[in-house]
Amino acid sequence: MAKVWFITGAGRGFGREFTKAALERGDQVAATARNTSALDDLKTQYPDTLLPLQLDVTDRDAAFTAIKEAHERFGRLDVVVNNAGYGLFGAVEEISPEQLRDQLEVNLFGVLNITQAVLPILREQGAGHLIQISTIGGIAAYPTLGGYHASKWALEGMTESLAQEVAGFGIKVTLVEPGGFATDWAGNSATHATAQPQYDGLRNAMAEQVKQAADIPGLMGDPAAAGHAILKLADAEQPPLRVFFGTTPTQSIHGLYEQRLATWDQWEWLSVEANG
Repeated sequence: MAKVWFITGAGRGFGREFTKAALERGDQVAATARNTSALDDLKTQYPDTLLPLQLDVTDRDAAFTAIKEAHERFGRLDVVVNNAGYGLFGAVEEISPEQLRDQLEVNLFGVLNITQAVLPILREQGAGHLIQISTIGGIAAYPTLGGYHASKWALEGMTESLAQEVAGFGIKVTLVEPGGFATDWAGNSATHATAQPQYDGLRNAMAEQVKQAADIPGLMGDPAAAGHAILKLADAEQPPLRVFFGTTPTQSIHGLYEQRLATWDQWEWLSVEANG
């Protein structure tokens, strides 16, 4: 039986690829975007199975209305993908409180709005799958991305609690943690803090690392491939709480956790001493 999807941030990037992949195999999709004209070509191609919805996920009332409209149109909601989000670039000293608040409003509170709007429907159905699009930056941190990491680490913690809270209702929850992909995440959709010259050397070094990674064949992920991957995730009988998308996380995460464990072990004596 065809699934019914609700996907935020569907105008471009991952959201558009998720939407295309679901439609291509015959599923029904309620796809939200701030500007639904970005979905006009898909609406022409799939007039009966695509419901474009204009939505800014930070508008809580609008989020509840969009969920209600999608549910009324299709009769149920099987897969809800919280994809809307953007990147904030700047050292912690550089980002403004307003930029950080805006980042949290979209990447965290936007997810909260959609999640709280849809949970009563999923509970009544006794089924459903919430997929939160996080990032490798939700479990690892890099310089000049502190504000972005703050939003995604918060999303990870909130979602892990959520998964335990709703399991008894038959609701599945997954965090997708992509690595580097050829999307617009670092382009026009991103926000950049006012640069301070003290961090220019670090910023340039990070840019060079990204450039070198982009030049390695096969390292940067193809968003279209991620679109097909999410179908397999949605179809899994027992989906994971966390899953990487892309090659780069699989190559770096083991070393990161080994380092963390080694540090905790090295300082275990102090941990015990602090216990009293």
